Amino acid sequence: MGNQFDAEDIVQEIFLSAYKKLSDFDRTYEKAWLCKITANKCLDFLKRAGRRSIPTEEAYFKELPGEDFLPEESYLDREAKQRVYTLCENLKSPYKEVAIQHFCQELSVREIAANTGKNVKTIQTQIYRAKAMLKKNMEAPRGCSEYPKNVDNHLEVPCRYPGSSKNMEKNIGRSG
Repeated sequence: MGNQFDAEDIVQEIFLSAYKKLSDFDRTYEKAWLCKITANKCLDFLKRAGRRSIPTEEAYFKELPGEDFLPEESYLDREAKQRVYTLCENLKSPYKEVAIQHFCQELSVREIAANTGKNVKTIQTQIYRAKAMLKKNMEAPRGCSEYPKNVDNHLEVPCRYPGSSKNMEKNIGRSG
């Protein structure tokens, strides 16, 4: 039944119902009669429980709209994706291509190696170096010449990064 309190309530309802109908009972098969009342009361309870369910904290938060529906989060995600894409675009070849494929298109090292025909270790090294360059560019002040000029351009980018923008920028800032 879920918990002890519900079970106690059902037992009380069973005996109350049995007491009310005791005058109609023919005094044969008491155990079967009581079991039938019990089964019916339990089924009634389960039917009612579905209608009057009280959401738990977990259920409540699952029903809340996701981050995709919040305009502020959506805007910040687009802005961060644009910033990462722009930073990747400003890298020199071959780091530019590898960075876009890895950070924006979310391809794995093996997928990039297969697409480019390069060795996996070469791609890993290029991603490592691209991360270092991106981190350096992200930390550069806005007036600095190393910083891309068109970061504030809010165009749509061919990035598909399902995580939050905060995690995306943190990922790039992380070493190794």
